[in-house]
Amino acid sequence: MSKIIAGPQLAHVNGIDLAYQVFGTGSPLILLHGGFGSVEMFGPNLELLAKQRRVIGVDLQSHGRSPADQRPMRFETMGDDIAALITELKLQRAAIMGFSLGGAVALRAAIQHPSLVDRLVVVSTVFKRSGWYPEMTAGMDAMGPETAEPLKHTPMYEAYERIAPSKEDWPTLVTQLAAALKIDYDWSAQVAALPMPVMIVVGDADGLPPSHAVEFFGLLGGGKRDASWDRSGMTHHRLAILPGLTHYDINLSTALSEAVIPFLNGA
Repeated sequence: MSKIIAGPQLAHVNGIDLAYQVFGTGSPLILLHGGFGSVEMFGPNLELLAKQRRVIGVDLQSHGRSPADQRPMRFETMGDDIAALITELKLQRAAIMGFSLGGAVALRAAIQHPSLVDRLVVVSTVFKRSGWYPEMTAGMDAMGPETAEPLKHTPMYEAYERIAPSKEDWPTLVTQLAAALKIDYDWSAQVAALPMPVMIVVGDADGLPPSHAVEFFGLLGGGKRDASWDRSGMTHHRLAILPGLTHYDINLSTALSEAVIPFLNGA
C-alpha cells in the first residue's frame, strides 16, 4: 500500500466525526468507499491513485474508523460532510471519486457544493434508485436491523471488526445504512445542471445496466453527436464501461484507476 502521509485522523465536520487518511502528494482527491466498507475497499487502486494525487481516503458516517453516530444516514447529509471536510482541510477545491454508496455521496456533494468540486468520478453509481437492477433493490429492501447478526459472518464484518473504534456499533451501521438505501430518489434534473467535468464508470456486469450509465452520460450532454475530427463535438464528461467487471470487483480492478487517472489529469 502507498505510504500513509497522515492518518488515521478524525475531523469533526457537520456535527459528526469522520476518520480519514492521506496517501501520496499532489492535487487533492477525496476517495469514498462503498457500503459497509472503508478506504481499503479500493485495494491496489489506492496506491495507483496516490502515485498521481494526494488521496484523502474518508470513512463515511459510522463506517470503518469513523465513530458510529446516531444521526440518520442520508445521502444529502453525507454529501454535506464531504464538503465540510474539504473546507476543514483548507483544500479550496478537490476532485472527488466515489464507489457505489460513496458514489452517491460524491454526487450529492457535487450537486450541493459545486464550487468545492474540481472533478467528479462516480463508480457503479445510479442517479435514481430505480436505476439499479431489480435484484439489487430487492436486496436493499430486504435489509434491516435484523440482518446485523447474519452479516457478522461476512468479510464486510471481518474488515469492520479490525478497524472500527467499537465493533459493538456494527448494528448501528447496519440499521442506518438499511434505512438510507430504502429511500427513493431521482436526481436527474440536478445531474443535468452539474458544472464540473464528470466521469461515469461501470462494469459491463455491474449492479446497474450499461444503459443506465449511458442515460447518466446523456443527462450531462455526452453521447449526443459525433465528436468530429478535431474533437470539437466532445463534452468534458467521460463514460467508461469496463469489460468483465461486476459490482463486487470493479473497485479492486486496476482497470479502474487506469481509466480514471487520465480524466483526473485533465484528459
